[in-house]
Formats: sequence, C-alpha cells, structure tokens
Amino acid sequence: MVKKSPENASPVAQFEQSLESLEQLVEQMETGELSLEASLSAYERGVGLYRQCQQALEQAELRVRLLSDPAQPETAEPFDPPSHDG
Repeated sequence: MVKKSPENASPVAQFEQSLESLEQLVEQMETGELSLEASLSAYERGVGLYRQCQQALEQAELRVRLLSDPAQPETAEPFDPPSHDG
C-alpha cells in the first residue's frame, strides 16, 4: 500500500502534526529566549499552522455532516459539547 506524502495528505490527516508543531512553537516562544526576528518568524509559522488546523476542523465537520445526512448536510445540527456540571 502506498502512503501519501505529507504534502499530498488532506488537511484532516495533517491535523495532529500541525497541532503538535503549533504547541512546540508556543513552548519555544514562551521561554522568552528567542530573538525578535526568530519570534516573528515563529509567530508567522504559528499563524499558518493555526489556519491549517482550523481548515482541517472545518473539513472534518463537513464530513460528519455529510455522513449524518447525505441528502441535506446543511440541516445537520452542530454537536453540543458534553456538560461538565456535577
């Protein structure tokens, strides 16, 4: 079986990797040891990773909607997060 290269993988498939990279960038920036130029570069990369994650989540939501009701995905209700009330 042939694996997709990372460049050809869907945003949904790359979500975990993008999120992990974003978390690592945040940790680096929070140390305060990066130069201004490195901080700006890391921030720019972080924005790109954030957008990739957001796009992946949107595509995943669309897939769930299509699976829930393929005839009318626009009528699907968003999932409510579970309540954490005692």
